[in-house]
Formats: sequence, structure tokens, C-alpha cells
Amino acid sequence: MLEATNELGNVVLQEGTLTDGEAAAALAVGLAALGAGYAERGIGSAAVGAMAEDEDLFVNGLILTVLPETLVILALVVVFLV
Repeated sequence: MLEATNELGNVVLQEGTLTDGEAAAALAVGLAALGAGYAERGIGSAAVGAMAEDEDLFVNGLILTVLPETLVILALVVVFLV
């Protein structure tokens, strides 16, 4: 995984269309989205399992499922600051 990320970064920078800051921001958003999706995979399945047993846990499951998405929102802030 890390080798592919390094190679992707090299390809983006070799094209010459992006500056170093823009390329870093693009990689930051992409990796943040990848990490959030990975985190939501486990959280979502656990939340659905908990809600299947007790419907009162819907709000807790929803909050915990949406929480990793704030990582992507914060990474998008970086794009607008670059």
C-alpha cells in the first residue's frame, strides 16, 4: 500500500501540472477518504449489529458511523487553504 502511494505521488509530481502544495493536498484528501472508509467499515457493521439487538442504540450508532467523515471534511479544508 505504501509503495503504491509513493509511486502515485511521484507520478503526480512528474506531470508538472500540480505544484507541490496542490499535490500534497490531493494526496491528503485521498488518503483521508481511504482511512475514513476503512474506519467506517468496522464501525458500521458493529453499529448495525448493536441496533439489531437494541433499537435504542440508533443515535449512538449513527454518531459513531459519521464521526470518521469529519476527517475527510478537515482534509478538504486543507485544499481550500493551499
